[in-house]
Order: sequence, then C-alpha cells, then structure tokens
Amino acid sequence: MKHDPDTVFTEWQGPLGPMILAATPRGLSGVWFEGQRHGPDTSAWKRAAEVPVLERAMTQLAAYFAGRRKAFDVPLDLSGGTDFQQRVWQALLEIAPGGTTSYGALSERIGNPAAVRAVGAAVGRNPVSIVVPCHRVIGTNGSLTGYAGGLDRKTALLSLEGALLH
Repeated sequence: MKHDPDTVFTEWQGPLGPMILAATPRGLSGVWFEGQRHGPDTSAWKRAAEVPVLERAMTQLAAYFAGRRKAFDVPLDLSGGTDFQQRVWQALLEIAPGGTTSYGALSERIGNPAAVRAVGAAVGRNPVSIVVPCHRVIGTNGSLTGYAGGLDRKTALLSLEGALLH
C-alpha cells in the first residue's frame, strides 16, 4: 500500500475503540481501528484534526454509530491500492447497508470469478474500514470470516446495520 506524501491524520474515539482517520488532498484515504491488521505507519504523516474531510468523516461516523446514518458521502481517495484492489474496493461500495455478499460473488461482480483468494486479500487490505464496507463480506455459507479489525467488530457493525446473519 502506498500513501500520498501529503497524508494527514487524526485519531477518533469510536464506540468500538480508538480509530485513525487519514486524508489526502483528494479525500478520505484511511479509517483503521487502532491495532488492526494492515494498519498504517503514521510516523511520516502530519497530525491534523481540523481538515474538512476528516471533520466530515468523524461527524458521519458518529451518526452511523448512533443509527442516524446508513451511508457515507465523504470524498474518497483509494489511489493507494493497486488497480485490482481499487476495483474490489469500488465493488464494496455497491453493497447496500444491511446487506452482505460473499467473496465469490464479489469476484464475479468485478468480472474475475477465478480471483476469489485475491479478492479476499484485497478486501483484507481495504484502507477505509466502515466507509468502504468490507465488513459486509461473509463466507458463502453465511459464516463470518476474517476482518482486519477483528470478528467482534465485524459482528457489531453487521448488527448495527441490521444484517441477517446465519
């Protein structure tokens, strides 16, 4: 994952734990739970809370967790990923709140049905948790599968959205 040299970040205390939010001049580029797998190294980034896109993201995340918002409308910068990862992350944006899909269905959606494992890897490296809803991807049999932020958080997010789980 490559990061824009102009990336700025802030920390936000969400109901599922501390989070790091990052932005570039093009948009929101990261939302990670503190300590999650594939989290960023923020040492080269400038700390800056008073950035409009970060403020907007924090406001929308607070509304989401309070049950007052289902979708997000902050500008995104997903350019840190490969072309393949970006296609997967764009496909994640098409999963409706309260809905779920499987890795196989997601690989079909991007036109590469044989790339299930690669799709799984791209989902796991999604840099914009919650906003780009990788938590809505579950196993073909309806089971909860890996989540970089932890299965307890994935369960909480799906429950908040009213997703029907088996």
